Amino acid sequence: MRRGRVGINFDLIYGLPHQTIRSCIDTVAACLEMAPDRFAVFGYAHIPSFKKHQRMIDERALPDGESRFAQAEAIGTALLAAGYRRIGLDHYARASDPIVDAQRQRRLRRNFQGYTTHTAEALIGFGASAIGRLSQDYIQNAVGLGDYAARISAGHLGTAKGYVLTADDRLRADLIEHVMCDFAVDVGAVALRHQMEPAALFATLPRLAALQADQIVERCENEIRVATGARHLVRTVASAFDAYLDTPARTFSRAV
Repeated sequence: MRRGRVGINFDLIYGLPHQTIRSCIDTVAACLEMAPDRFAVFGYAHIPSFKKHQRMIDERALPDGESRFAQAEAIGTALLAAGYRRIGLDHYARASDPIVDAQRQRRLRRNFQGYTTHTAEALIGFGASAIGRLSQDYIQNAVGLGDYAARISAGHLGTAKGYVLTADDRLRADLIEHVMCDFAVDVGAVALRHQMEPAALFATLPRLAALQADQIVERCENEIRVATGARHLVRTVASAFDAYLDTPARTFSRAV
């Protein structure tokens, strides 16, 4: 059995109350002294309607969208200058990391934890509120720590709810993962892989036309590609494939 550390990964968050570009750069500098293998850079999600404790935060102290983007870019620029490679939207890794080769060869995958080289169909979440995915569904553990602990102490699974995936869900998840990993997706190939005619699938994607008109995406026959200068908007592009985006009462964090 291999002992010792396998890798050190850091999560950095921008968009926090009172955060500035200078403080973001200082944080990166402190982290680089510990020479981690990978970084994940996420934007703070302020959703007080869902996370009640966030109501205690003075929203005037939160950076606006332009400032959030500037912070994310400042962190990315500092990491690139330190020799890390950008992976997808929000990850960075050393050039020798296997995830760099996976991205180059279009073998990159994405799950609830971010980008990965693993191809396993099952992702098991441990701990309160953890989300997992099996081949047939998504599952989530009890959100409250007390509820989760009580379930485990009683000898039960921590699972509190789940969602069974439909054939359409699997198709759209395939599309979205390609966009998030490769900044491009062959819609025709994905459609045929899921036993659907490409033209019929494109007919269910009306938001792509607006993205194309705004030069956020480019289309070449059946392939949709995120424009190089718009890659920070890849979540917006991915949302064009989301069948549930317009569902009433859904709550989202910012795309940037």
